Amino acid sequence: MASYLSDLIQYRRLFQMMLVLGIGGNLLPGFHLSVINYPSVHIKRFINKTWLERYGSPLHQETITLLWSLIVSIYCVGGLLGCLCSGYLFVKYGKKKCLLCNNMLIMVAALHMGFSKTAKSFEMILIGRFLYGISAGVCLNAHSQYLGEISPKKLRGFANTNALVFLTLGKVLGQIMGLRVFLGTESLWPLLLAICGIAAFVQLISLPFFPESPPYLLMQKEDTEGCLKAMKELWGEGDHQAEFDDMMKEKAAMKSIKTMSVLEVMKEPALRWQLYIMILLTMSIQLCGLSAIYFYTFEVFRAARLDEDLIPYIALGVGICEFFSNILCSFIIDRFGRRMLLWGGYGLMAGMMAFLVTALSLQNQFSWMASCSVILIFLFIIAYGIGPSGAVTSILMEIFNQSARSSAFVIAGTIGWMGLMVIGMIFPFTVEALGPFSFLIFVGVLVISGIFSYLLLPETKGKSIMEITEMFSTIYFGKKLLLTAGKNSPAEHTFCTKF
Repeated sequence: MASYLSDLIQYRRLFQMMLVLGIGGNLLPGFHLSVINYPSVHIKRFINKTWLERYGSPLHQETITLLWSLIVSIYCVGGLLGCLCSGYLFVKYGKKKCLLCNNMLIMVAALHMGFSKTAKSFEMILIGRFLYGISAGVCLNAHSQYLGEISPKKLRGFANTNALVFLTLGKVLGQIMGLRVFLGTESLWPLLLAICGIAAFVQLISLPFFPESPPYLLMQKEDTEGCLKAMKELWGEGDHQAEFDDMMKEKAAMKSIKTMSVLEVMKEPALRWQLYIMILLTMSIQLCGLSAIYFYTFEVFRAARLDEDLIPYIALGVGICEFFSNILCSFIIDRFGRRMLLWGGYGLMAGMMAFLVTALSLQNQFSWMASCSVILIFLFIIAYGIGPSGAVTSILMEIFNQSARSSAFVIAGTIGWMGLMVIGMIFPFTVEALGPFSFLIFVGVLVISGIFSYLLLPETKGKSIMEITEMFSTIYFGKKLLLTAGKNSPAEHTFCTKF
């Protein structure tokens, strides 16, 4: 406890910055992901009414459904576009400036959403949703990388998982604000979709009082004095020489290649295993069954014969459960390490999912099985939140150095957004064809992911970025390839993170 209080005092400025980053960062994509379903009935009615006033005839139900699907899916299209642009923007302008510009984009999107009903234009909802998607693609990458770069080694796991805490907090707030007792009503749904603009404004006026990340200042801007000043401001008056020396070693290793493009990262032999790990971990998160659980939750609750009016509140309980599990993960990840949380979490999730398949299959024969299904959903969410949810983000941040990180996150984000779109399109048909047995696909993915994490994933806890880079070179290549990468080049080159 004394150690926690000491850290809280010494790193108070860092914790303040984490709060500011979270408010205008991952909180907003989390909010968008969960809130859009609550006003769906009102928006569909608004689309039909607007069309009727314009053209004198109502829309067919199939057309309304198509337009609604476009509103939902265009968010992912925008997210993918924002993600693809983010690497280049981070290198050229830095994460701080990108987030500030992103806040203005969010505010423009919020204005489109907020005034769509007044203007009698459902097209404004489409535009706002697309702009929200672009902002999400940028800030999901910026928030995670920014947190990892501004934190010292001892708090890096806590900082990295903090991004997931705010993402799940956004989901919970979206579920709460979308309830009919708050903003999920016929008259207030435009405000529900526009309220994100307030959070963006808060970050817009507060983030300028905090520094750019020390590694970016040292390695991209070659501003040693600015780097030291940022470290002192964020980390207090202690001795940070060891951290600075690690950054200098990383800078020396980047001497020949300052910033790698997406294609450079994909072609670089010394990053091959880091790239494989990143792809496998990103895909394992997409295919772990979390989206399917959320998709199936309402059906499970109805099968348990829960009151229809209570179901949204119990679903809210699932989101709150994930939120507190992420908080717990942020406190234990630097104690137990990333690898243990990964293979242990995947193992528990596979067990819960297998039991859930059994319970769903037998609930028509045994009425009490429906209650077991509800309990298993909560246990699955807890295992996910404590284990893979935070550990994957932390590992992705740590296995790449400053020269490759932005482009690597572009690759990971692209896989993530495309996976979200594919699962959203395919899983409903899979459920229709296989019923509860569709979850067996995810059981297989979880088992394979757990075995992979246990056997092949090295531990990154407490190591500097250079130590992790050297560890990968030694383990997989028997020599430090990254330190020699680019030395055969006749001259020093600078690359931008764009295709």
